[in-house]
Amino acid sequence: MKSSWNESEAKKLKNDPLKLRVYTSRLLGKEEDLVLHGGGNTSVKTRERNIFGEEEDIIYVKGSGWDLATIEEAGFAPVKLKTLLQMAELDELNDSEMVKYQRMAMTDPTAPTPSVEAILHAIIPFAFVDHTHADAVVTISNSKEGERRLKELYGDRIMVVPYVMPGFILAKQIHELTKDIDWSNVDGIILQHHGVFTFHDDPKVSYERMISMVSKAEEYLKKNATLRKADAPALAPDTLQIARLRKQLANVWRKAVLVHLDNTEISTSFSNHPELERIANQGPLTPDHIIRTKRTPLVLSDDHEGSLNTFVQAYEKYFIDFNTGNLISLDKAPRWAVWPGHGTLSFDTNFKAVQIIRDISQHTMKAILQAEMLDEWTALSRKDLFEMEYWVLEQEKLKKGGSARPMQGRIALVTGAASGIGKACAERLLGEGAVVAALDINPSITTVFKKSEILAIECDVTDERQLLAAIQKTVSHFGGLDMIVANAGIFPKSMNIADMDQATWHKTLDVNVTSHQRLLTLAAPYLALGINPSVVIIGSKNVGAPGPGAAAYSVSKAALTQLARVAAMELGEKGIRVNVLHPNAVFDTGIWSEQVLETRARHYGITVDEYKRNNILKVEVTSQDVADLAVMVLGPVFAKTTGAQIPIDGGNDRII
Repeated sequence: MKSSWNESEAKKLKNDPLKLRVYTSRLLGKEEDLVLHGGGNTSVKTRERNIFGEEEDIIYVKGSGWDLATIEEAGFAPVKLKTLLQMAELDELNDSEMVKYQRMAMTDPTAPTPSVEAILHAIIPFAFVDHTHADAVVTISNSKEGERRLKELYGDRIMVVPYVMPGFILAKQIHELTKDIDWSNVDGIILQHHGVFTFHDDPKVSYERMISMVSKAEEYLKKNATLRKADAPALAPDTLQIARLRKQLANVWRKAVLVHLDNTEISTSFSNHPELERIANQGPLTPDHIIRTKRTPLVLSDDHEGSLNTFVQAYEKYFIDFNTGNLISLDKAPRWAVWPGHGTLSFDTNFKAVQIIRDISQHTMKAILQAEMLDEWTALSRKDLFEMEYWVLEQEKLKKGGSARPMQGRIALVTGAASGIGKACAERLLGEGAVVAALDINPSITTVFKKSEILAIECDVTDERQLLAAIQKTVSHFGGLDMIVANAGIFPKSMNIADMDQATWHKTLDVNVTSHQRLLTLAAPYLALGINPSVVIIGSKNVGAPGPGAAAYSVSKAALTQLARVAAMELGEKGIRVNVLHPNAVFDTGIWSEQVLETRARHYGITVDEYKRNNILKVEVTSQDVADLAVMVLGPVFAKTTGAQIPIDGGNDRII
């Protein structure tokens, strides 16, 4: 690990300790091998004048919920240093009271809640204090001879402290250990199974001490525990097995859940380890991760459902073994799984959480494999980990998660998603909390969406191999398939039947009918394993009111509607709903340029605006209107409706 300190950048901030604190915090936060997803904390001590003109010592400590990689000045809580030092002298203090009194000592009540390590930061008598969960250091710590190795590696200027719970207990322990020491002889503190503290009055020195300590651990691991490449590539996944496991997980979790397959080299190597059961079932890299990952992953056998049931039973026993009598069990579902030969799977109800679990598991697996090469991976005891998982302050974090959106955890696939109705449907589904596979033949599909919750796939829906690959990619990425918006279609140029060429006729039917049949055929096994599965097919007003010159389009949309009616009857016994929307005159799509609109309006002798509103209600129908209706039909309001045909056209006198 190299120092990223930039002297010219730092000089600009020289007279502002808090700005320097933000600067070095971000340097630490950008290194995933130091902190992951909100881990670690930093602080700076200053003197400030209060409203009474009195000078007082203030410590700015990272606020709960902020990430070091992106932290700003507003992310630090200003706390009276004197109060924190007085709290360190107390014989006992429960963590809820600690948080309350820390907030009472803040000089800005609008600031975030101070880190639970605030008292520990206060005890260390230097202006800048840095704390990370450095992978390399914790990996050595979690080896069987970890304490001995750390002391040999770092010598007398680094304190190595046995693990205790974070919060007041840890602060009190450090306070007692350091009462009589000469701090000038200490360059850092290693908390076993937890992380590293460095400190100095100069922010550069404190930061570079951290980099130096971690680099030393990395070099040690490189010399003594270099990982080998995977012996074999990951096995091709059975995506139906993934979808089936997701359904079983949802039953345990009692809500829709996402599943993400990680078959990178580290995951494949770990999944092929000859002693997988032993190394996977000891505990996480640091106890901080347990709120995200639970204590251990699910290790899958050939019988996935049996493996899951075994995990649930083991979790129930774990809870019974350590419950003090006044705790309520959390859900029993695992957060990640090791699939021998295939890699790992991450589970949660929203995709950002899934990505966090994937990242944490990757770092954990690397640490376990390296510790095993040193001697043996040794995590904290089950009791210590239980105390962390059911720690009152960790439970408070869970309560702040917010309410779930209506479609959270559900998975949609939208065809023709690069523009118009398809794009609007994808965005609307995302807004409701769903994740979306967005398919389109247009290569621009890969740049249309910026959110990780949308998987953009370039796909020709008339090519069965491409369509199957897109479905399998969706299932590997998100875990299954619950909803389809079958929107892909073309509108050929106006052509009388007498002038119809076969190429136009066949292409229109292939895109507008046959591709949808292929999609339903390929997707049906996954929808049968879905959560409240539902399909919306985008038809057309032309089904009920065709016009001259539109034979290919009108016939194809009529055939598509008939396909949907049959699908509703056939798939209904599996709980899959199939409904059709019939939009008309949706002009904010690719086929309607301003020039075409003007030409059509002139043909009828009206303005463009009048042409857009040429319906009974005199309203313009937009792609967003169609998307709003599509999402409603996919959702619980229409849970008992299938085989329906719903117009969205402002009222068409020919249809009525």
